[in-house]
Order: sequence, then structure tokens, then C-alpha cells
Amino acid sequence: MDIVLPLLLGIVISAAGIMLPGLINMTAAKIAIKEGRRRAIVFALGATTIVFFQTYVAVSFAKFINSRPDIISILEETGLVIFSALTIFFLFIAKKKKPKAEKELIKQKSFTGNYFLGALLSALNFFPIPYYVFVSVSLSSNGYFHFTPLFVFFFVMGVVIGSFSVFYLYIVFFKKIENKTDFFMQNINYLLGSVTGLISIITLIKIFRNH
Repeated sequence: MDIVLPLLLGIVISAAGIMLPGLINMTAAKIAIKEGRRRAIVFALGATTIVFFQTYVAVSFAKFINSRPDIISILEETGLVIFSALTIFFLFIAKKKKPKAEKELIKQKSFTGNYFLGALLSALNFFPIPYYVFVSVSLSSNGYFHFTPLFVFFFVMGVVIGSFSVFYLYIVFFKKIENKTDFFMQNINYLLGSVTGLISIITLIKIFRNH
């Protein structure tokens, strides 16, 4: 159980975090179409290498935060304000933009070039760090996450496996889900607004319970 639980948590949480169409998984799919599946897999390996380090940094920061209840309380209140503002923005302010012709950014590269492109795009994506900080602190407060070296290691490995699996699914099945990704991209503001709104409600309930 010391191995299975953190692995499963890492896989499920990482998959949930990147399942919607995003820059990295969509780029992996496009590389697969234009350059072949092997080069896309190399790209995905580069991206997941950075995810490995980002997750370790996030969990290390979460361990410090978890030892300071006062910081957790401040973060919850700050998070409520931020997620509420994001909900209002996504649902009522952000407007749909008409699709523009995409610039040709993917050029024929060597395997090494694809690897470093994946690493670069992943490094520019700062979402995983606050995401895994929030998740690990929340799970720890409910007794499902432990900041022991073994638990953290297998959780990080689960995140890597889950992330690579989602990238691989986009690489292999993109043609079959292309129409659905178009739907997601057209309605992404409503989807994101619903998610942030749900998080705001959960955070608000938790703050009231703590007080």
C-alpha cells in the first residue's frame, strides 16, 4: 500500500490536471502527425522530465507549508479570492475569439531537438507547481498524503507516468478525438470557469468549517 497509494494518486491527479487540450499535449499530437509517432514520444519524454523536477519542487514546498497551519489558512483565503476572480473572468468577461490561422511553429527536428522542445515548453508551464502544492497539502490534511521520502518518490513517479500516458494518448488517438478537442477549445472558458467555481465553493466551505 505504501507504493500503490502514492502511485495511483500521482497517476490520477496528473492525468486530471492535463487531460484537457493544452499546449504540450496538442504539440505532441501535431508532431506525431507531421513528423511521426517516435519523434512525438521523444518530445513527450522531454516534457515529462521537467514534470519530474517540477513535482519534486512542488511537494518540497508543500511539505514546508504543511508544517505551518498559519500559512495554510492564508493560502486558503488567498486562493478563494483568486479562484473567485478567475471564475468571474472565465464565465462573464472572457470572450470567444475567432480561430486564427496557426503559425507554423513545428519544423523538422532531430530527436534531440524534439526532446529539448518538450523540455522547454514544459519548463515554461508554471501551472504544475501550484497545482501539486495545493493537491498535496489538501490530501495531507485529509490523511491521504505523507511527506516521507518513499511516499513522495512514488507519488512523483506516478505523476510522471500519468503525464506521459496522457501525452501518449494524444499522440496515438488525436485523429479520433480531433473534433472533440475543437469542442473543448471553443468552450474552454466555460469549462475553466466551472472548475474554478467548484474549487471556490469547496475552499469557502473548508474556511467556514475551520472557523
